Amino acid sequence: MTSERPLPRPKCRSLMGVRVIGSGKYVPDAVVSNDHLHARLGFDSDWIVKRTGILERRHALPHQATSDLCVEAANDCFAKTGLTAKDCDLLVLGTFTPDMSFPSTACLVQHRLGLVGPAIEVEAACAGFMYALITAAAYVVSGASDRALVIGGDTNSRVLNPDDIKTYPLFGDGAGAVIIERGRPDQGILAYSMGADGSGGPLLQREAGGSRLPPAPEHLAQGKHFMFMDGRAVFRWAVDILCDTIQDTLGAAKLTPGDIDLYVAHQANIRIINAAIDVLHIPRSKVFNNLEKYGNTSAGSIPIALDEALAEGRLRESQLAVLSGFGAGLAWGTAVMRW
Repeated sequence: MTSERPLPRPKCRSLMGVRVIGSGKYVPDAVVSNDHLHARLGFDSDWIVKRTGILERRHALPHQATSDLCVEAANDCFAKTGLTAKDCDLLVLGTFTPDMSFPSTACLVQHRLGLVGPAIEVEAACAGFMYALITAAAYVVSGASDRALVIGGDTNSRVLNPDDIKTYPLFGDGAGAVIIERGRPDQGILAYSMGADGSGGPLLQREAGGSRLPPAPEHLAQGKHFMFMDGRAVFRWAVDILCDTIQDTLGAAKLTPGDIDLYVAHQANIRIINAAIDVLHIPRSKVFNNLEKYGNTSAGSIPIALDEALAEGRLRESQLAVLSGFGAGLAWGTAVMRW
């Protein structure tokens, strides 16, 4: 499968001596099924399943914003590890649906958790968690942080156009979190590919609401404050970047697809994931998917899936995992990790 777009990719690098010591997640209570979308908006339930693999998604309740989801995910992570915010000295949070333009959602979450240290926010859309994870790992490996809390979370339901039948059903809301600290020399990110191709920005964007097009009645009337996605072009790019960066990182780590114990890709669309793993001849039994329950939760996607995979015992110490996120920007982050 060949993309019509060039795929510039920086060289792969590594960040060893770091480990994930715990995970957590939070999804809102409101379950929005395909049947619900059919009854409320007239969407074709069968089309959604066949084109995406999604059966239901969660939507934030009216009083909830992205910071609320992220705080819940962090507290779930603390409860599972026995740690608290006082045991962490860095917060890196990935989101593209912040509570507001400023202050950052990272600062709002830092305050509510009582974490003492810098609160860094990264915006790389569906690659946001991978950007945050690699950033936090660099801080830990360098000694700039002893233990970092990494969160990815988005409230996509607030930026979707309910009249867009091709985009609205794809996304849900949720957040996930991990804690990382120094590990054994053989643990950590054996290889990663993190990059961007900003020339593809118009393929997936929310045009109004920033300094280019400030909030204005005419922009609201035109729906420019909603997410726009060229689904066909994004699909082709996503399959290519998932295939290519998995191959790049495995090659840099001197591994083959069969050496990996678990693959956790961004939960955008089951057809994207299956197309890529079929090209790479990866058994589907090695790929963790949960998008049928949550849809595309953007930056929350990988940490939510990772938390559920760990709970099921799908990934244990010293095993190898591939994590890969990709989305608006265009941006991507793929990593081979020894657990």
